[in-house]
Order: sequence, then C-alpha cells, then structure tokens
Amino acid sequence: MKTPPRILFLARWYPDRYDPMMGLFITRHAEVAAGFADVAVLYIHAAPEMLFGNEIEHKIENGVATTLVYYGTKSFFPQFISKRFSGFLYVLAFIKGFRFLRKSWGKPDIIHVNVLTRLGLFALWLRKFQGIKYVITEHWSRYLPITGTYKGLLRKCLTKFVVRNAAAVSTVSVNLANAMKSHGLLNKNYMVLPNVVDTDAYTPVLDKSASNKKRFIHISCFEDRSKNISGLLRTICELAKLRNDFECVMVGEGIDLEKMKTLAIELGLPETIVQFTGLLEGADVVAAYQSADFMVMFSNYENMPVVISESFSCGIPVVASAVGGISEYINIDNGRLVPAGDEAALLESINLMLDHFADFDKQKIRQNAVAIFGKQSVAQRLKELYDYVKY
Repeated sequence: MKTPPRILFLARWYPDRYDPMMGLFITRHAEVAAGFADVAVLYIHAAPEMLFGNEIEHKIENGVATTLVYYGTKSFFPQFISKRFSGFLYVLAFIKGFRFLRKSWGKPDIIHVNVLTRLGLFALWLRKFQGIKYVITEHWSRYLPITGTYKGLLRKCLTKFVVRNAAAVSTVSVNLANAMKSHGLLNKNYMVLPNVVDTDAYTPVLDKSASNKKRFIHISCFEDRSKNISGLLRTICELAKLRNDFECVMVGEGIDLEKMKTLAIELGLPETIVQFTGLLEGADVVAAYQSADFMVMFSNYENMPVVISESFSCGIPVVASAVGGISEYINIDNGRLVPAGDEAALLESINLMLDHFADFDKQKIRQNAVAIFGKQSVAQRLKELYDYVKY
C-alpha cells in the first residue's frame, strides 16, 4: 500500500482573520487533496496593527493542517522605510512558519505553490537545497493583456525561472495558460485545474416558490474595474424602461460597493429593481443562487470566476461577457455570451433570458457542473498531478 503523499500548499491568498473569503478556492483545492494525501497549508499575512514580530496560528480544518503566520508591520519609522523593510519581514515570517511546520508536521514530498512569484522563489530554494519538487497553480489575472499589471524586468526574469523549473503548472483555464506562455513562462507540463464547487451544498431547487417577478443575480467582489458593475447597472436602467417584471439581487462586498450603491440611486433604480445584500456566506449564499432564475456577470476581464461554476451546480444558466476562460465553459446549453463592455448586447441578452430561462435544462446544467467542478473530478486531476511528480 502506497504511503499518501505529503503535500505542502504555499498560498499567496488564503482566508484569514482580516478576510474570511480571500483565496477560498485555494482552501477548497487543499481540502479536496486531503481526501487522498496528507496536506498542510502555509500562509503569511501582514498585521499592520502589530509591532515587529510574528504570531503563529495553527489549526486543523477539514483534514488540512493550516499554519497562518502574521507578521507585524507597525513601525515608528517613515512609511517609505517601513515599506522596504516589509519584504524582509515577510521572508522571516515564512522561514519561521516553514520551520514550525517541519517540526510539527514533517517534510513535504511536494510543494504546491498557489500564485506566483515570491512563493515560487521559496519553492525553488527548497527544490535546490532540500530536493523537494514543486508544482504551481496560478489564479492571477495579471498576465492577461487587458490588465497591464505584469511588469518589472526582475519580476519577469525570476518568474520565468520559477515556472521553467516547476514539475508542472496548472491554471483554471486554457486562456490563462496561453496568457502566461505569451510572457515566456514556459513549462512542458501545463494543465487545466478547475476550481472546486461543493456540489452537495450547491444544488438546484426544482420547485421554486412562485413570484410575481423574475430574478437574476450578480455575485462578485465589487471591484468595478474588473467586474464592470457600473456597466451592469446602466444596462438594468435601460432594461427598466422596457419592462418591470424583474429584479436584480447583487451579492457581495468590496472597495466599490458604496460607489455602486450611489450609482444605482443616481440612475433612479429603486430597491424593488436592484437589491444590494452585502456579503453572504454558507447556506445564505446558496439560497441566493437557488432563488434566482439566472446569473449575470459583465466583467471586463476574468479567469474563470467560481460564481459561474456555483451557478451551474445550482442548475442556473449564466449570461456573461466572453472574457478569460469564461467562453471555455459557457455554451448554448447553459447560458449566453456577450462581448465585454457591450451594454447594448448585454441588454438584449438579459431581456431575452428573462423570457427564456425556463427553456434551459436545470438538471443537465448541474450534471455537467458536477462532472467538471465536483470534488471527485478535481480530486482525480490533483491525484494525477501529484502521481506524475512523485513517481
């Protein structure tokens, strides 16, 4: 009988005491891997209210040994000095956290880097000096041409070196993999690793309670530059001039939430048409999906947002802009695609969907979602990845 591999996730984003939703998709990958492997997670986070020093929080959740290291950045020095010193403090916190895990959990067989670049450098160092192979899963949209945020000669050179020396690289979509390759981030073993959906929790409601209004939902982090919530609100305003038999429920919180609420008021959109719920979690967010007839995303750029796969798991069709990896998953059987930024096309698609959402086969949408995003499917992909590296 083979000994389960010991996998250490190094996470750039992860749920913490400041943001319980940050990097939740990485948590789900770790939990799925824990079904067949011994999994630990190491996550480092700045604590601006703490003076220099470290605080280690260790816990075991859903079979995953999780170590969060908070490092204090509060300082009496000028800000420009403290900012430069912060990188050094991060390195010290990582070393302390890694040593803690080695003592309490043991030596990993494989390092799984989640989001480049700094964590990839640590993995590269461990490969060179401790012989531990590493794989990379990239989630960041910064490589996409529209973002223009993948900058810096040193960063690019180091990232190329890290990617080239990885045993394998996975992305949530072919689109993101191609974007990385266009920057010279080459590796002979690229693969697609979808985000995980708890398909036991996200389920369809076949006999939804009757309502006088048709409902569509939008769920996001409320960052307008990428999600284009303002464009969606303007489109809803135009839709309200054509019909009054609908409502839009907007779920989430983020830097532009209050700005979007103000815009809705300026556009004359009452709460009977647009409702802002704020952040919903657990059973509440599942209920929000289940109460909707379809979901709308009008992003300017994306990878493959997990809210789309969650919608599919609930049997809900999706109207979304054809950006990033979205077009790899949406087809005529589960939704409609519109060009990014084209508010006229979005208006036409939502108007059409309001009259035809019932034509979609909810069970077929769900079955396809389970086959792609379900725990068993993603676990099999992860197992194949680790087996390839280990054996």
